[in-house]
Amino acid sequence: MLIYVLGNRPDEFGIVPDKDGFVTFKELLQALHEEDGWHYVRRSHINEVLLGKDRSLFQADEKRIMVFDRQWRMDHEVASQPVPKILFAPVRRKAHPVVMEKGLRPGEGHHQVLCADKDMALRIGKRRDQKPVLLEILASAAAGKGVSFQAFGKLFLAPFIPAEFISGPPVSQEILESLKEAKEKKELLKPKPSDFAPGTFPLDAARDPDPRRRTKGKKQKSWKENARKMRRHKQ
Repeated sequence: MLIYVLGNRPDEFGIVPDKDGFVTFKELLQALHEEDGWHYVRRSHINEVLLGKDRSLFQADEKRIMVFDRQWRMDHEVASQPVPKILFAPVRRKAHPVVMEKGLRPGEGHHQVLCADKDMALRIGKRRDQKPVLLEILASAAAGKGVSFQAFGKLFLAPFIPAEFISGPPVSQEILESLKEAKEKKELLKPKPSDFAPGTFPLDAARDPDPRRRTKGKKQKSWKENARKMRRHKQ
């Protein structure tokens, strides 16, 4: 099973290995648990394989695993043609408003995973959100405007999808309210601007090194009054 998932058809399980062929144990276990009869698998079972007679077939570190004999290849520099008219992308509910406004931006060094099949898109989305939002991507129109798509088995990868090519349900009222609350909370925690210009500081009379100037509510005595007081003491 590990050889098939990692080396033959990772796309059938909604998995996209990195450029070196590695898949995280977390993602691998998520995919296996979605398969009938494989719900019981834990990291300890995989470790047993890595310590057994077939250990030379794999390479692993603390977080990732790969198989040496791979029947698939990935080249992000080669665009796929043709591209389906519509593809599907799952997003987390909290990310839904941002995606609709700014597009799908998977981050530097990563690609957005898209699916021609709705069920596969939901399967991938549920790994990060129990109720993901399913968006429609106008893939052929985006490709016509220069967006690059790469086929990886049953999956498609894209570095970025502009918002103009994304269609989906309206953002739920619940998410809008939670975003509003988060924004208000952020404003409350935001430090208030200082009344003083940069390079200035407030004067605190209590910190005056001259104790005579720290007397509050009393008029400072003149030198004549101090002189009279000293003469009276001498007499």
